[in-house]
Amino acid sequence: MNDALKSLSFRTLFDAAADAMLLVDDTGHIVLANPTAQLLFGYSEDELCGLTVELLMPARYRKQHLHHRELFLRKPERRSMGGGKALAALNRDGEEMMLDISLSPIKTPEQPYVLTTFNVVDQRLQTEKALRASEERLRLAKQAAGLGVFDYDYIRKIFYWDKQMRKLWGRHSDNPISYEEFIAVIHPQDRAVRQTAVDYALDPTSSGEYKAEYRVIHPTNGVERWISSIGQVHFEAGYAARLVGVARDVTEQKNLEKKLKEQRNETETLFKQQVAARTASAIAHELNQPLAAISAYSEVALHALHNETIYSASLKRALEGCVEQAQRAGRSLHELLAFLQKGEVITEQLNLNDLINEALNIARNDGYGEFNPVVKLEKNLPDVQANRMQIQKVLVNLFRNAVEAMRAENAPDLEIVILVQSLAEKNMALVIVQDSGPGLDQIMKERIFEPFFSTKPSGIGMGLAISRALIETNGGQLWVEPDAKPGAKFCFTLPFSP
Repeated sequence: MNDALKSLSFRTLFDAAADAMLLVDDTGHIVLANPTAQLLFGYSEDELCGLTVELLMPARYRKQHLHHRELFLRKPERRSMGGGKALAALNRDGEEMMLDISLSPIKTPEQPYVLTTFNVVDQRLQTEKALRASEERLRLAKQAAGLGVFDYDYIRKIFYWDKQMRKLWGRHSDNPISYEEFIAVIHPQDRAVRQTAVDYALDPTSSGEYKAEYRVIHPTNGVERWISSIGQVHFEAGYAARLVGVARDVTEQKNLEKKLKEQRNETETLFKQQVAARTASAIAHELNQPLAAISAYSEVALHALHNETIYSASLKRALEGCVEQAQRAGRSLHELLAFLQKGEVITEQLNLNDLINEALNIARNDGYGEFNPVVKLEKNLPDVQANRMQIQKVLVNLFRNAVEAMRAENAPDLEIVILVQSLAEKNMALVIVQDSGPGLDQIMKERIFEPFFSTKPSGIGMGLAISRALIETNGGQLWVEPDAKPGAKFCFTLPFSP
């Protein structure tokens, strides 16, 4: 051994140790404390020296420790304290710390000492314990909410799902399945809607949020269940890496919503019929007197024309009366319409693409969801300036009409194409809604926007008339394409926001 090593003292090595160390005499008093121990317990060396080691442990263990210390001094040996289990110690603030403590006896001519070494319990173990507790809470929450978890790795093409997710899909084996097998359980009419939601989430320019509702068909008993699914796409270097989400069974909720919507639709239809009847009655009342007067004046004029002698003054008065009453009828009609349409329309900047997706969800939730929407939205479309609720009502009405037309025809493929594009030369957005139904004949095309004209047995013929009025109120136009094939093709425009 060289001279440098021989010159190293106990105190030098004691202070340089990475572990917290205390040197305790045979009376249990602290004699030395290295810097690591001072930092661990929060005391200076002067404050630690002279204290009994029992003051560094919780009060509930002190009496017991006195007995163990006496036993150790009778037979001192190098060993861990507490049989290798973590023990509680107190820092200066009175906070408990879980420590591994080992004892090493040191004999000197003057008296015996005990070198006590402290190691903080592995932080990883504490983290794992907290993680296990968190996972247990999550498991209980999942179980209570009936949530299934899925995770699709787009890079490795690996699909993971938990037990609840497999249960929703009618799978009892935990063997991995392909993405195609996963999709095969989804109702054919709902796959396009789900794929649209996935494509939107996978777009790097989007927020990556995934949200969809669709039906799944049990592979063995054929039972249909409604699934509500939400998730988040994680991107790496601008590319979708993973889609992680949860799904739950919302069949009972959907059935309840369906019943409530049927009742609401019945009430809404009755209300519309009452409004239409009241409107027609008001129009009839306002026009009845002028029309009666016109009829009377016309009879006078005809009577004068039939006579051999025509009194021009009487004929003139009769014709003037007809003109005056006709003008009165026109004024009354305009005043009534102005009253019915009164109120300022509040517009705002709207994302038309988002508005169409919202309207599709409303139509589906209102019981008109058994169609395949082919949505062709224009990316980076400027905002339009319009009233959200009014445009939403127009879109929902067009979707409903399309579904009802296809239902009546028993069309095998209920497909609705929704196209959005920009008309830059007109500074307007164009929306096209085309179904795959029977279409409209020439008479229907000419009268389709007339009030009280309907192609449906139970219709009151106000939906398209009101829709056209709402679009015009928002600065656009609504029309039907005359030569659309197949089905009917409705178009409307809306102005871009300034």
